[in-house]
Amino acid sequence: MYPILKKRDLNSVTKLFEVEAPIVARRAEAGNFVIVRVNEKGERIPLTVADFDRDAGTITIVVQEVGKTSALINRMETGDSFADFVGPLGESAPIRDDGHVVCLGGGFGIAPVFPVARALRETGVKVTSIIGARRADLLILQQDMETVSDELLIATDDGSLGHHGFVTEVLQEMIDDGVKIDEVISIGPLPMMRATAGVTRPHDLKTWVSLDSIMVDGTGMCGACRVTVGEETQFCCVDGPFFDAHLVDFDEAAKRGDMYVDKEELAYERFKKEAPNCQCGGGGETDG
Repeated sequence: MYPILKKRDLNSVTKLFEVEAPIVARRAEAGNFVIVRVNEKGERIPLTVADFDRDAGTITIVVQEVGKTSALINRMETGDSFADFVGPLGESAPIRDDGHVVCLGGGFGIAPVFPVARALRETGVKVTSIIGARRADLLILQQDMETVSDELLIATDDGSLGHHGFVTEVLQEMIDDGVKIDEVISIGPLPMMRATAGVTRPHDLKTWVSLDSIMVDGTGMCGACRVTVGEETQFCCVDGPFFDAHLVDFDEAAKRGDMYVDKEELAYERFKKEAPNCQCGGGGETDG
C-alpha cells in the first residue's frame, strides 16, 4: 500500500497528493509518470510525476477530476492508501544545459511542466514559463512556477488574469518581438499542444510535447498508447511521453483519445448519482 502523506486543494476540481513511494522516488526524473490504482478492483490510470523527494521517499501527483476514477482519487484523504503505485515509467524530459527554453503549461498541464522547468533551471538554462487556464480561479501552481522560472507569464481564456487569450498567443508575441528562443516544451490539452506546434513550425523552432494517450499496462506490451511520429509508430509509455511536436500526427492522437469518451461520461454520471458524497479511500469498485 502507498499512503497519502499530504493532500492540498489547488482548486475546486484539482487536488495535489504527496504519496509515500520510496522505491519510485529513488529513480524518478522530470517527465516520468506513474500508474496508480485506488483499490484492487480499480482502473489503472497514468499520472505524471509533478514532484519528487528522494530523501523523503515521496512522489507528488496532481489529479484533476474529469471522470469516475479521478473523482475517486480526489475524494481520498491524508492517511488513505493507493493499492498500486507503479513507476517511474516513461523516458525523462529532454533537458538541455544551455540557452533559453520556453515552457508552456495549459490547465492541468501546469503540474507536469513544473519539474521540467525546475530541472532546466538547475542546469543553468534560462526558463520562461507561460501558464494558462480558462479563468483565474482554475489556474494552479502559480507560486510554485514562479520559483523555477526566470520569467513567468500568465494567460486566461476570459482575461481574468494576465493575457486575455491562450498561452500560444503569448508565445507568438515573443517570437514576433524577436525574443531568442532555443527550444519550446508544451504540456497541456491536445489542442493546445497542436497549436504550439503550429506557432513554432514556421520558425523551425525545436518543440517538444508530452502525450498522454490511453494506456493499459504502461510497459509497452499492450500497444494501446501507440502514436504516429513522423513515419514511425511509437508507444507513449516507453518511447515517450515526450515527442517532437512537428512530427506528431495530432489528428490520429485526437481520434484515439476520444475512443471511450461516451463510456467515460456514462461511468462518471452514474458514479455521481450513486455516490455523491463518497469518501472513497480504498473502497468501492471503479470501472472507468
